[in-house]
Amino acid sequence: MSVELKVPKVGESITEVEIADWLKSVGDRVEKDENLAVIETEKATVELPSPVSGILTRITKKRGEPAKVGEIIGYVEEGGEDSGGKSGGTQEATKESASSGDSHKAKGQSVFVMPAAKRALEEYDLKADEIAATGKGNRLLKEDVLRHVQETGKPGQSATVQAPPSSASPTPAEAAPAVPKPSRGGREEEAVPMSLLRRRVAERLIDAQQSAALLTTFNEIDMGAVMELRKRHQEAFQKKYSIKLGFMSFFVRAVIEALKEIPQINARISDGNIVYHNYFDIGVAIGGGRGLVVPVLRNAELMSLAHIEKAIADYSKRAQANSLKVEELQGGTFTITNGGVYGSLLSTPIVNPPQSGILGMHAIQDRPMARDGQVVIRPMMYVALTYDHRLVDGREAVTFLRRVKESIEDPARILLEV
Repeated sequence: MSVELKVPKVGESITEVEIADWLKSVGDRVEKDENLAVIETEKATVELPSPVSGILTRITKKRGEPAKVGEIIGYVEEGGEDSGGKSGGTQEATKESASSGDSHKAKGQSVFVMPAAKRALEEYDLKADEIAATGKGNRLLKEDVLRHVQETGKPGQSATVQAPPSSASPTPAEAAPAVPKPSRGGREEEAVPMSLLRRRVAERLIDAQQSAALLTTFNEIDMGAVMELRKRHQEAFQKKYSIKLGFMSFFVRAVIEALKEIPQINARISDGNIVYHNYFDIGVAIGGGRGLVVPVLRNAELMSLAHIEKAIADYSKRAQANSLKVEELQGGTFTITNGGVYGSLLSTPIVNPPQSGILGMHAIQDRPMARDGQVVIRPMMYVALTYDHRLVDGREAVTFLRRVKESIEDPARILLEV
């Protein structure tokens, strides 16, 4: 019996998705609840499991194509055998591809070569089965090819010209080195459709700039006290909680204390009203596999430093695997983003509507500072608060940043809540 694969409901306001990838090819055997495809929404990516055990016989929506919620994107023949078994009904179907990449066999496993990787293979005259695939669903990525070339220091054995069989040793002229393929040039252009997630991010950023009166104020924080505290207790903390003590948990707690003092920054404007939140759902911006995502720490005011660190680590891991749930990305009353992990020294983050504020953290740099009439070298970080000036005045914004600065420079204030 042929079972339909339909796009599931993935959120209240989501009506259309995009097929990010197929993890199985037509003709492959699948087990019940085994993931078949990756579906991308405007907020997150979700995996589509097989409703039955059987054979994937047909794909109606290829990689990169849009699909409506409830629309059929493929079919699974329940209880069938794969193309290597007795049943020959699916052998014809295996000629189709689950994605725009090519399928190869390596060490008994099917490897899907993505288009960019295919071009890299051609450029370096390599074969797919020579390289370990690290992409999800055993996909060979361009990065895999480039890493192989870098590690081996040569294009590969397939690029070597074999000498003709002869009893005599070849002369230098006969043993000419392989001529590398010419590069495809440095003026190539490639048009890649924007993903739903990237389009949604673009829409929200434009909406934020057009509908809110955004302003940014700055301050700098001496990170010495927090760094010393982390150094002193890192080993014991990691041994007890099996997670490293980072900077983000301190900033989350410092932000909460500042938001308690300046509730306007934890509020939003709705239909001419100011909606104050008596809870603190803090969004933490994380670079995911398909772009920037902002999972939310619900009721962060009730979380310990260890709880915050564990939650962020879990979000980061699942963001890289594109396995965050839609509900984990919704809501949030305030956002923290850390451009410092990429080396940013100073930036002006954009508010995530309908929120009224976002804190930007930056790289820690040793700088000369005046302390008690002496010039000393201190580890300093610039911080930036972008806020909606319709709701938050400059005095409140400056006070908020000063409160964060005081909490980080004297971490005991966080624990004592003073």
